[in-house]
Parts: sequence; structure tokens; C-alpha cells
Amino acid sequence: MRGFASGYIATVEPSFEIFDHTADAGIRVRAGTLPELIEPATRGLYSVIGELAPTGDEETGRFERTDSEASELFRDYLAELLLLFECRHRVVTGLEVSAFDNHRLDVAYRTRCVDADRSVYYREVKAITYHELAICPVEGGFEATVIVDI
Repeated sequence: MRGFASGYIATVEPSFEIFDHTADAGIRVRAGTLPELIEPATRGLYSVIGELAPTGDEETGRFERTDSEASELFRDYLAELLLLFECRHRVVTGLEVSAFDNHRLDVAYRTRCVDADRSVYYREVKAITYHELAICPVEGGFEATVIVDI
């Protein structure tokens, strides 16, 4: 993804959908702006894993990276959330995107622990892949696609 103009008129409501992909699962996210892709992508990742019930005290965190491609930043953000879930059993419960463009993603987030007794797990997500990774302009906004290894 190179050179997205900042003059798009946002008309796409932020949303996500899960789709089957061979032995994997795909997440397709739509939104009016690049920063608006992040929240539904976060929800999309967690919905592949299951119905996760947060509990306990909030902690804050930050994802701040620069790269040559917005799609790689998008993938790296989701990979960090997966690592946070796998290693610390935490999920993002709120976030604020202060920057997302062709070369930078900056997200401040709040997390809470996952209540294993109240959560319903559908599948294990092993990795966020680079396969079919893309962010493309569409009428009224952007569409991002990422495949997760399950």
C-alpha cells in the first residue's frame, strides 16, 4: 500500500467479517479511515478466538511502530495483541489510535485479564500471517484483509 491520499471522504462504517480460508481463517475489516480500521480488527481477532469475557483491573499499553507499509503495521499490531493474549491472558478493552498512515501506527490501549470460566473458546489462533495481507482503498474508505493461522 503506497501513497494513500488523506483527502478521502469517509463513508464506510467500521466493521469486520470473518471468512474461511483453506485451513485458516480470514478477517476482512472495513472503515472510513485507516485509524478506524484498528478497533474492528481488534474485535475481529478476538471473535476468531471466541467469546472472551474480560475481568479484573485495567492495565495500559502502547503499540508504536514505523514501517514501510501500513499493511505490515496492521499485521504487527494484531500479532502483538495475539502475543498479549497468549502470554499474559489479556485482551484489549479500549483503545485510541493517535496515528495510522503509510508509515506509522500509534495505538494506546487498555487491557483486562480474560476470565477463563466465563469465556467460550472457538479455536486457537497460532499466528497472524502475511498471506494475502492487504489494505486497499475502497469507495468511501478502506478495506484490510489478514489471514490468521488456526
